[in-house]
Amino acid sequence: MPRHQDQQEATQRATQRDKRAFSTVRHLFLLACATALLSACADKPPATAFDRPVTHALPASDATPLRTALAPLEAAHRDQSGFRVLSSGTDALQMRIALARAATKTLDMQYYIANEDTTGKLLLGAALYAADHGVRVRMLVDDLNFKDIDRLMAGLNSHDKIEIRVFNPFGSARENLVQRTTNVFTQIGHFTRRMHNKAMIADNQLAIVGGRNLGDEYFSASDTLQFRDLDVLAAGPITADISASFDDYWNSSMAYPLRVLNKQKFEAKKLDETRDELRQHWRTNADPYNAKPLNATPLASQIATQQLGLTWARAEFKVDVPEKIEHPSPDYVSPPFKRLGELMRDARKDLLVVSPYFVPHEAGVKAVGQLTRRGVRVAILTNSLAATDAVAVQAGYSPFRVPLLKQGAELYEFKPQQQDGPPAGFAGSQSRASLHAKAYVIDRQILVIGSMNLDPRSANLNTELALVIHSPPLAAQVAHIFDLTTKPEVSYRVALADDAQVAHLRSIGAPSSPLVWTDVEKGARRTYIFDPEAGLYRNALTGLFSLLPVNAEL
Repeated sequence: MPRHQDQQEATQRATQRDKRAFSTVRHLFLLACATALLSACADKPPATAFDRPVTHALPASDATPLRTALAPLEAAHRDQSGFRVLSSGTDALQMRIALARAATKTLDMQYYIANEDTTGKLLLGAALYAADHGVRVRMLVDDLNFKDIDRLMAGLNSHDKIEIRVFNPFGSARENLVQRTTNVFTQIGHFTRRMHNKAMIADNQLAIVGGRNLGDEYFSASDTLQFRDLDVLAAGPITADISASFDDYWNSSMAYPLRVLNKQKFEAKKLDETRDELRQHWRTNADPYNAKPLNATPLASQIATQQLGLTWARAEFKVDVPEKIEHPSPDYVSPPFKRLGELMRDARKDLLVVSPYFVPHEAGVKAVGQLTRRGVRVAILTNSLAATDAVAVQAGYSPFRVPLLKQGAELYEFKPQQQDGPPAGFAGSQSRASLHAKAYVIDRQILVIGSMNLDPRSANLNTELALVIHSPPLAAQVAHIFDLTTKPEVSYRVALADDAQVAHLRSIGAPSSPLVWTDVEKGARRTYIFDPEAGLYRNALTGLFSLLPVNAEL
């Protein structure tokens, strides 16, 4: 039998084995899901069934030091709000603590993740400081990553000025790991839909929104992982829209009082112990973690003397409603996603995309092609396989690299190390780095920044928010960050292998590759034919996830 026929038959057998393996994995996955759904427990009663007051944001017209400071600036910038991009982890931490210190009546916090680590405790201490000075503190946290609710947060929750609620819980503090893991399967419809919003609001006058959760890795305070992220400080009229969204989530039937989930009873002395612990933590860690400098001058004074660096511009706030999770519907259209799509389609010169979890699917590839054929430059920055903290998402993204490049997109993948990058700020660090910012720049005129990635999860499952800021200066600032971060010292440039590269691979007996990655390390240009620095384990996981029918969940 001719050799080429042997090879064809071997290829056919391998293909059949792959198909059978895929079919087996797929059926096992679907069987597990079906079993879980059939054995599902009865849903919890809605949060409205519990003793839970309906509360609302402070009226924006109420007199506060922040209101007094902002009023003349708002009068001078009719129909505009003030903004400042927070590109470094240190600035983002300092500004959050400054917001807590600046609040005199209300402080609202809404987060997907809130860790009780070093910076988390500093922020909790700042919230406790506000509450001890008469500020009403409301904190809403998604349940998926909510930990340690039997300690500090539960202790704080006993304060008469602090209330903590948990969004879309699938377990309780009294359930052990096995019980909570079981709930993942028996309540899978709820588990896969999460509140991904991130916002912090002081006196309904100042707010911080963006990509950062509360945790050391978001504030340049982790020795092992540094998330590169972006937030925006917002001041003025747009804050009322952010507060209105917070109220919708806070009062929804998915926001459960922490005391319902955590049955422990806290005596007054427990609050005192929590206060003592957080005060000692502050004394020990505030200086080393750069949490103090911004407090030297109160925010109201900085605003009044125009030292806060605000850029005034027209803006829109787009946000999903809680019903996206509470009453999911295939007909639902995400407002932030819809608006971003409209702006992208209207691009005339260039579109810069920063999305750490990027799964464009065929529709996204087609949209890119429509833009590039009109002469629009489309440049995309996402995580490399070596840098990502979500390998499953990489499996959803990787099949679209070649189609995107064939449509004329520029593709950059963030490196896990930037030893030769800028010394500080968004793109510089010596520890392992991972991209986490979600930002979009249209024609260097409009900046969109918030919590949403360009992936099916953000569009269909999670709730998200976004600020659309019509400001050439701010758009140019983030475009500059994009330019720095896509330098070859910081990110790999992904390209289609050219004829010469393919010929070279053949000449040395290397596997043929449709893609090549290039970067610069210590002044030397390097080229790769596989995902750089990812290792066997991550490549194997990517292959495994690519076999599973989970693209809609990514």
